[in-house]
Amino acid sequence: MGMNIGSSSGDDEPMIEMNMTPLIDVMLVLIIMLIITIPIQNHAVNLNMPVGTPPPSNVKPEVVRIDVDFDGTIFWNGETVPNRAALEARLQGVAAIANQPEVHLRPNKLVEYKVVAGVMASAQRLGVTKIGLVGNEQFLN
Repeated sequence: MGMNIGSSSGDDEPMIEMNMTPLIDVMLVLIIMLIITIPIQNHAVNLNMPVGTPPPSNVKPEVVRIDVDFDGTIFWNGETVPNRAALEARLQGVAAIANQPEVHLRPNKLVEYKVVAGVMASAQRLGVTKIGLVGNEQFLN
C-alpha cells in the first residue's frame, strides 16, 4: 500500500517509488473537513427603512454663505468679516440655533488651504453640523 519496490530484473539497486494515492485521499478529506467547519459568512446589514413617503417640507432651509477670497478675506453672506473672533462669534450663533441653517463654504481657487481649513475647524469646534463645500467644480482643472 505505501511503497512499490521494483522487480528484480537483475539490477542490484531496488527501484523505490512512493504511492501518491493515499496522500491525495488524506488531503481531500482534510480539505472537505476544512470546508465543512468554516462558518457561513452572512453579510447582511439590518436597516430600518422609513415606510411610506415623507410629508413635503414647506419650510425652505436657511442658508449661510461663507466665501473665502483669494487673499484670505472671509465674507459672511457678502459682508466682510474683519477677523477670526468675529467669524467664530457668528459661527457660535449658528450653532446655538436648534434647527441649524446650512453653511455653504465657497473657497476661491487661489486661496491657501490653511485659511479654509481654519474656517472648517472653527465651525466643527463650535458645533456647526450642517456645513458643506460649494463650487468644487473650479478645482477640476
